[in-house]
Formats: sequence, structure tokens, C-alpha cells
Amino acid sequence: MRLTRPRLALAGTAAVFALAGCGSGGGEEADVPKTATGSLESLAARAKCDPNMQTDADEIRQAICRTGKEKYILATFATDRGQREWINTAKDYGGYYLVGRKWVAVGHESVVTALRGELGGDIEIGTDHSGHSDGHTADHKS
Repeated sequence: MRLTRPRLALAGTAAVFALAGCGSGGGEEADVPKTATGSLESLAARAKCDPNMQTDADEIRQAICRTGKEKYILATFATDRGQREWINTAKDYGGYYLVGRKWVAVGHESVVTALRGELGGDIEIGTDHSGHSDGHTADHKS
């Protein structure tokens, strides 16, 4: 699999991180539903998103969604391997990732946490390059 398209898709993801900062963290974990599956459109409908398509390729489909004033990226992948390669590369940009089978949602911690209540999945956290000295690291466990 060529990495050209996933790298192009990262440009949109990087824009989300330009707006993202460190989240507040903490709080109790809500009941998490069974992880959703399906097309980008079916996942978007379940998340109450009207997807603004950014990439529509064989390997990846990616859209920008909104929840209130917050934006997030919703992407689906043709293969599990393609998804994992994309996530591993994207995590270098930091951020919060809600990961399901062949899909990912990327955005602020609060958005990803709320989406988890709709879509299920696991939260992964990217590398923290902010240099904060408040003890906030990318080593959070979900």
C-alpha cells in the first residue's frame, strides 16, 4: 500500500490539531456501546454528523464533521492494515483518536469522549509535543 494518500489525508487531520489543546482529562467513563461498524455515511448518521467529504479514495474516505462548535475528522479505511498505518503516522501530530474496526474519529479529547458514547471504540492518544510542564502527557490510558 502506498502511503501517499494517507499522508495527504493527514493534512486535514493536522488542521484539527492546530485547534486542539490539552484536554481537562479525568471524569468517570460513561457506558460504552458496542463498537459501531459500517460505511462513513452510516457512522456519521449514528454520530449525528452531516459529513463534509474531504477524501473519497479506494483506500480511505475522510470527512469533516461538527458537533456544536467543535470539528473532528471521521475516516474509514479499506483495510485494517491501512487504518493502523494511518493512525501510527497521524499520532505523531498528537491529538485524540477514537478507533473502531476500519474507522477512526480524530478531534479534541471532549469530542472524542462524547463520540465514544455514540460509536463505541477505543481511545488512543497521540504524541504530546507541547512541552507542558503540568504533568499532562500522552501516556493516558483509557
